[in-house]
Amino acid sequence: MSNQWLEWVKRIQALSQAGLAFSKDIYDIERYEELRKISVEIMAVYTEVEMNKIRDLFANETGYQTPKVDVRGVVFKEDRLLMVREKFDDKWALPGGFCDIGLSPSENVVKEIQEESGYEVVPIKLIALLDKNKHPHPPEPYHYYKIFILCEIIGGKPTLGIETSNIGFFGEDNLPELSTNRNTETQIISLFEFLRNPIKETIFD
Repeated sequence: MSNQWLEWVKRIQALSQAGLAFSKDIYDIERYEELRKISVEIMAVYTEVEMNKIRDLFANETGYQTPKVDVRGVVFKEDRLLMVREKFDDKWALPGGFCDIGLSPSENVVKEIQEESGYEVVPIKLIALLDKNKHPHPPEPYHYYKIFILCEIIGGKPTLGIETSNIGFFGEDNLPELSTNRNTETQIISLFEFLRNPIKETIFD
């Protein structure tokens, strides 16, 4: 229950954003604006972050609110998994990030892997589509879906990106300190199952 307030705030924010997107009545619009303001105030109290910053990051979108999409590349080499160390927290994650408008999930993952590690890859298989809320990630103000795509190296060489400070391949029993905002230990371990069993069915939820 320690983070239940965050779930309530996210629901209030989503409902108010949808109401502002579709309501035509001026009084309803005022009520939804007030609901959005309340969600920002609650977030500010519990996080001790200035309301203006929360408003810019948490309540600045329009239209019907849907989950954001994060794509991660799963690349094996000699039974070890490609990971990059993020400058943001100095911890390790699968190469990837938010999906860009105009690119498909597979196009996004190819781009992210090349930018963050220097390797050129081709996507092979969608191996997992996960709801971040159902996994032990740190709490966040947004709702995310995470896409994991198995890829094969076809070229390139290890090259640091703007957001990465190191590149490495790790075995299942020798994982580095993970950036749990991006991937959890249980998720990483589950990916090795696809190395042992290439016909394993896609994981979801």
